[in-house]
Amino acid sequence: MTETAAPSLDAAQLAEAFALFNRASAELTDAYAGLQGQVGQLNERLSVLMGALPAGVLVLDRQGTVLQANRAARDWLGDTIEGMAWSVLSQRLSTTETPGELELGEGEDARRIAMSSTHLESGEGSIVLMNDVTHTHRMQREAERNARLAAMGEMVAGLAHQLRTPLSAALLYTATLGKGQLPESERGRIADRAVERLRHLERLIRDMLLFARGDCLGREPVPVCALTEELTHTLEPIARQREIEFTHACDCGTTRLVADRKALAGALTNLLENALQFTPTGGKVSLRATRDAAQVSFVVEDTGAGISADQQQRLFEPFFTTRAEGTGLGLAIARGVARAHGGDIDLVSRPGEGTRFRLVVPLTAGDTVEENAHE
Repeated sequence: MTETAAPSLDAAQLAEAFALFNRASAELTDAYAGLQGQVGQLNERLSVLMGALPAGVLVLDRQGTVLQANRAARDWLGDTIEGMAWSVLSQRLSTTETPGELELGEGEDARRIAMSSTHLESGEGSIVLMNDVTHTHRMQREAERNARLAAMGEMVAGLAHQLRTPLSAALLYTATLGKGQLPESERGRIADRAVERLRHLERLIRDMLLFARGDCLGREPVPVCALTEELTHTLEPIARQREIEFTHACDCGTTRLVADRKALAGALTNLLENALQFTPTGGKVSLRATRDAAQVSFVVEDTGAGISADQQQRLFEPFFTTRAEGTGLGLAIARGVARAHGGDIDLVSRPGEGTRFRLVVPLTAGDTVEENAHE
């Protein structure tokens, strides 16, 4: 069997092949250098762009460590944030009543920051965008306050009437007390009525101040179920005295809201007292709290006479009331508290079928929603 010899390359062919290889290598080197130059230019432009942005930008790796931060982010969070964990940096921010907005600092110098984050398509990390909305937030608060002041201006005539009636009654009772011929039992009865009218006047002024303030003073983690238990302990005896069945349920587990506890409890108390006032003997009033991924809902339901469509349109107007002893501010205050927390109140009611109020409070970004989340 004869073997075929491999074709041999002469020196000229080898030299030509080597020259082609060198040219290709040089072209690749030039192309790589060009790409490096373009990358450098893009990085420079990106750096200039990030530096010029009024918003703060953070680039995080997979572990949440800050790889890069622009000037705005460093101004707000500190010059040494690169290399720090975002989980540590985020502790410098506190939650607010508005979903997606956090607060940096305290007092007059506090900044309101709108936060958003996007995962990189490569899966290698994420970008956090921080937008300073302090001025916008203050303008919104000012607009809301101006709206309340305008509403108060429209209420002056109604307020004068509301104040004059209990004040006139109290003056009449106290004038009667000055008559020396009254028996002691009659004097005691008239004194009680005078005190009752003055307390009504005090309650009216207190509610008016709450409505005028319209915002919430403090924020703290409020366990939802503990709040409903507290309200039940307060109002269930009143319901029992009136022979009304009072039930409550909480499906929120250990959920906590960052809220003004006193204001929120006051708003819910207004709804519950309203339900008890309009529910006859033998009726039912219930309080139920539920949550989903975005919000907590407090539902107050009764088996009372219901509310007509015409009354529903005016129900949250200040001083509108269908009760002789009512101030007409309870529901207006309750709605103001709900809205100050970023939520609202709605109702479903038909005459003869009872009424259902629902007060909704959103779970804000950064809320401690589970009590054991940081344990």
